Amino acid sequence: MKSKKTLLLSILWTAYIFAITCSASGQNTNDPVSIIAPDNAAGVELASSGQEVSTVRIEPVQMDSKAGIAVLFEGTDDLHYYAKSETAPAEGLELKIQAHSDVFSFGEAVFPQWHLFTDPLGSKIEVYEGNFTIFVPIKETRVSGQTTVIDKGDIEVKITGIACTSKVCLPPFEKTLQTKIDWSERDSWKSINIEAVADKQETITAPSYSIPFALGLAFLAGLTLNIMPCVWPVLPLIVMRIVEQAKAGKKQSQAMGFAFCCGILLFFASLAIANIILQIFYGTVLQWGDQYRNPVFVAGMVLLLVVLALLMFGVFNIGVPSSIAGKSSGKGYSGAVGTGFLAAILSTPCGFGILAFAFGWAQAQHWLVATVVIMVIGVGMAVPYAILTSIPGLLKRLPKPGQWMELFKQGIGFVLLIIAVKLIGALPQAYRTNVLYFAVILGFCIWMWGGWVSFNTKPGRKWLIRISAGLIVFAGGWVFLPTPAGELIAWQDYDDAVIDNAIAEGKPVLIKFTADWCLSCQAVDKVVYHNEDIAGLIEAKEVLAIKADTTANDNPATLALKNKYNELVPVTILFLPGVEEPLRLHEIFFTGRLKEILQELPSKK
Repeated sequence: MKSKKTLLLSILWTAYIFAITCSASGQNTNDPVSIIAPDNAAGVELASSGQEVSTVRIEPVQMDSKAGIAVLFEGTDDLHYYAKSETAPAEGLELKIQAHSDVFSFGEAVFPQWHLFTDPLGSKIEVYEGNFTIFVPIKETRVSGQTTVIDKGDIEVKITGIACTSKVCLPPFEKTLQTKIDWSERDSWKSINIEAVADKQETITAPSYSIPFALGLAFLAGLTLNIMPCVWPVLPLIVMRIVEQAKAGKKQSQAMGFAFCCGILLFFASLAIANIILQIFYGTVLQWGDQYRNPVFVAGMVLLLVVLALLMFGVFNIGVPSSIAGKSSGKGYSGAVGTGFLAAILSTPCGFGILAFAFGWAQAQHWLVATVVIMVIGVGMAVPYAILTSIPGLLKRLPKPGQWMELFKQGIGFVLLIIAVKLIGALPQAYRTNVLYFAVILGFCIWMWGGWVSFNTKPGRKWLIRISAGLIVFAGGWVFLPTPAGELIAWQDYDDAVIDNAIAEGKPVLIKFTADWCLSCQAVDKVVYHNEDIAGLIEAKEVLAIKADTTANDNPATLALKNKYNELVPVTILFLPGVEEPLRLHEIFFTGRLKEILQELPSKK
């Protein structure tokens, strides 16, 4: 039983590691150090969060007959910078522009009209968003403090501030751009017009949030997590656990409730540690729920829900909830911690409103303050369960165990499967079928693990069955599950015209005929086309890589496979320069042969 509990906790920790990995990979990569970008460049990325991004560039311009430097921001509308220090997440984090040069002197920067943004608490805040321009006038040229005439000179523009979206604030940034201008050509610089902020315009002042107020918001945000749809899949498990605890007595009930709350706090402590590491060493922060944008993590959560559904159906038994029934006080604690940890994981994609504000505010603070705020969110989520398991009067109101509990448990298994199917919808189309295949394989192996052996099964037979189940799971995962790296080859869709043109120009062409329902095709992908050497050679030799999808009868690739090539999937057809007949590869393990063929091709110049 102990090893089974360890298995469950290992699954939960693996899911958490996925969360931290993909959260870090999707972060804004702003460094608090200077960078150099040339004039008229496409733009330097200043801030990014998911689909929201903002770039900046500089160029010499004229405005109202004054020569100067334009700082041009281009970005999406939900990513904004703050116009006022009073309403920024922290004092001094409003957008600032400073120009410096050994040759030129500058006037005060002219900012455009700001827009009003409504934060999660309903306050109006002045921000700059989307595309806007800031003008820095050049007052004069100088050498050693004396006014003179100089034609050319270098200019350095430092940009500081903080960027936020409606859901999250990114780390404060400081970036420097440089350009060289020819002062003698200033009359030819393009003219711009900025609707500047009126001098007498009323300033809207948002509340100045103190740390105690922010902590109160964090606690309230944690409470709201318990009613979010994301936590619903695990709520039935929590209810069943509390019902079982009510039978064990007050002391046991309180101990198990405390273990469950520790599981919640353990997750938030892990988030806080990861946030500290990312802030100190990488200059970035965690983004709440960002891991659900990663197909690897989503696939892991789908499979975890399938496993929990099988647990509800009684296919196997570990920790939740059968471990609570043990009389030893040491039993069941790991299951309680694991369930609390899982509940916290499932809460992450529902970060909006007060939660988004509290978490975003924390990200703009020192890592010590951010750590406290993150832990207070966890406390807020855990408090209702601590109260429910600590007050005997509340526990007595719970219904007595009986047949209804077993039926309820099995019914919840179907609910978990529905949630798993819903999560599959968040996966890219290419991954959905594969994850479903592997879910069936995983379910079969769990049935082997828990149903093919009993207490009286001989150790040799028990080990044989369970090792076989483990090997089947490993093989199925290797074939079907998505890899973190994704596709290594830049495949193009099948197009006869594109292929014929490439062949006529003497370029090598590789056509991979595949189908979603073809298991051998999946094996070819894993064995051959996820090989880094093959992918590198295809790029180095300028091979046109075509993915010919024959899943449907009316696909162009399907018609070509039947009528033009007279083949069956899986097959790879390779057209080589100077060779009339294409090479056809039907087997699965042809990595070595393909590598030798590609190595003989001339490299690109």
